[in-house]
Amino acid sequence: MGDRIELVGVRAFGRHGVYAHEREQGQEFVVDVVLHLSLASAAATDDVADTVHYGELAERIVALVGAEPVALIETLAQRIADDVLSDVRVNSVDVTVHKPSAPITVPFGDVSVRISRAGLHTAVIASGSNLGDRAATLESALRAIAATPALSVLAESPVVESAAHTLDGVDEDKPAYLNQVVIVRTELGAADLLARLQQIELEHGRARAERWGDRTLDLDIVSFDSVISDDPDLRLPHPRAHERAFVLVPWLLADPEAELPGVGRVDALAASMADQVTEVDAR
Repeated sequence: MGDRIELVGVRAFGRHGVYAHEREQGQEFVVDVVLHLSLASAAATDDVADTVHYGELAERIVALVGAEPVALIETLAQRIADDVLSDVRVNSVDVTVHKPSAPITVPFGDVSVRISRAGLHTAVIASGSNLGDRAATLESALRAIAATPALSVLAESPVVESAAHTLDGVDEDKPAYLNQVVIVRTELGAADLLARLQQIELEHGRARAERWGDRTLDLDIVSFDSVISDDPDLRLPHPRAHERAFVLVPWLLADPEAELPGVGRVDALAASMADQVTEVDAR
């Protein structure tokens, strides 16, 4: 079923309704929310900063119910879902809005509207290979990314070739890399997307024996929406993306208007790096 946070029975006063007297007098609404997200990081760190603070969420729901009146509780439910999904850690949300004092002329216990919404995120993925059939590996990785449920590929860059980077700098004696950037739209949260990319790496023979060593396939999340995070499991944007021609140049070829969150436009960052990579026909 997956991880989730449930917040049930949040009571708040609002002035929503079709009729004028509902907006004039107001009434109590009750809200339930179910957040679907990965709680693995919070479970490991025991830090509230690594999860959705349900106390703060409850306060936001009360504020949203008390905000500008709308005619339909369907609209109110959407307002709450949009707020919840603004947190990129949340993959999807179920929102139920109850209107126990609805103007119904027959006896009833409750009336409610329930909606389910998934967040859509834009992520930039960098792929690289310098072992084996590099071109075939990148093509296979692209197919695997595209086949991921709840994900669609928006753009893919041409393949470029670059010298190997090691802990000691560029090493011309090591096999050169083929690199590509893929831009995707996905309902997956950043942690779930990273887990999927690591699975694809393993399926293509990735071994993590040496940091910055040769590899059959390397898949990195360069950016995820406009998120800036120092989470040690997934720093966003990628901490070295701004200095890597083999990321910036193909990214610019895939999206001429690209921006690296918190840093700046990719065209400005890549302006002096174009000669560090060579576009190749890898098909």
